[in-house]
Amino acid sequence: MSAPHELERLLSKAGACSRVEARERIRAGRVRVDGRVVRDPARRFASSVRLELDGEPLRAAMRRYLALHKPRGYLTTRRDPQGRPTVYDLLEGLEEFVVPVGRLDLETSGLLLLTNDTLFSDRVTDPASHLSKTYRVEARPRLDELALQRLRAGPRLSDGPTRPARVEKLGDRGPVTRLLVSIDEGRNRQVRRMLEAVGSRVQKLARISIGPLELGELAPGKWRELEAGELRALRAAVAR
Repeated sequence: MSAPHELERLLSKAGACSRVEARERIRAGRVRVDGRVVRDPARRFASSVRLELDGEPLRAAMRRYLALHKPRGYLTTRRDPQGRPTVYDLLEGLEEFVVPVGRLDLETSGLLLLTNDTLFSDRVTDPASHLSKTYRVEARPRLDELALQRLRAGPRLSDGPTRPARVEKLGDRGPVTRLLVSIDEGRNRQVRRMLEAVGSRVQKLARISIGPLELGELAPGKWRELEAGELRALRAAVAR
């Protein structure tokens, strides 16, 4: 028998809504468990219980695995109190509720994974997986060879030294150096902080791959389903 889970998590795993929204709906008395209203989002139940939302039975949602080309200026969050656009504004036509697998900050563009498969998401974001993520970077001022060597070795940040990175210099254009940077950690704003640690600053940042999955020709603001081969390759990468 599987371990019991908090009711808000069961609701979210069923693909009905986010956990924040689940808490609101449970407290409002809109959720029944085996026919009885439960208002405590933290109360635990087995996955086998019968859930109803607004009188309608909840069934497990079809598993979805999406690649989104996140543009700059979009938040990787469900809602923003300031009313700024979020990646959910781009998911037109999607019926199931999905969550981002990791995050990209407001000014970073590129490949973002979204899914309603929580186990898959946990495996991809697990630091122990050391899944490589590659970014196309424009940094200013230019980086000399010593700065590049420090990036490759792993500069020390406020939360400790980073793991070694793969860094390929694409060239200089005026005061800007263009790079490809691959890291296998997921610290907050890590690439930006690494560049600052070696005396430069990111001017433009885009994630172009996550493990074997590549952004490719997907247009900014558009999303697509992962192909079966891509999903198998990702699962194999995190299994290693």
